[in-house]
Amino acid sequence: MFSINIYLRFALIALGFIGGIILTALSGFGFWYAFPFWLLGIIMLGGYIMMGTVQSTSVLIQSMKFEEAEKRLDLTFKPDWLYKTYKALYYLLKGSLAMNSKDHEAAEKYLEIAQSIDLPSDDEKAMVALQLASIHANRGKWQAAQLQHRTLKNLKVKTPQLKEQISEFDKVMKNRGSIKQARGMNKGGMPLKPGGKRRRPKMR
Repeated sequence: MFSINIYLRFALIALGFIGGIILTALSGFGFWYAFPFWLLGIIMLGGYIMMGTVQSTSVLIQSMKFEEAEKRLDLTFKPDWLYKTYKALYYLLKGSLAMNSKDHEAAEKYLEIAQSIDLPSDDEKAMVALQLASIHANRGKWQAAQLQHRTLKNLKVKTPQLKEQISEFDKVMKNRGSIKQARGMNKGGMPLKPGGKRRRPKMR
């Protein structure tokens, strides 16, 4: 999809409106001389308000430039003013960046917002559900994880890598009983050694 660099977009917005004001104000020039500048400014500003910086942020995340991606996403003016699809994607990206920063509480909040808005494709819906399911499982909230797991089962996922990740999570859900037991045995105690025995303190 065609994308304009955000800083170039800002420059074009300024050019459009400043050029339009100058040509409109100057004597000897009518509105129609300034119209192309006004139109340029309005189109660039409208695109920025409705789409934000979602597309360019997504490209940066794919390139593993997470710090730059977070700064770019923060350049979105009003997330609530975004077009519905871009608003959902904004919160999906926000949640993904929070996950990368190990801020699971913030990630859960943003991903739940994205899920409530309804993402455009099953792959994107699956991405959100899988991340939420993983967060819930890591926190031991197995009932919530199971609800997200059911959502995943009802989606037609096309991306091979995402299919593989879902398959791996299927194994986690099947083995959740043993995971619960292992966590319960280690809760508040020393880590178990490979043989399953605790190291005894030396006798004096």
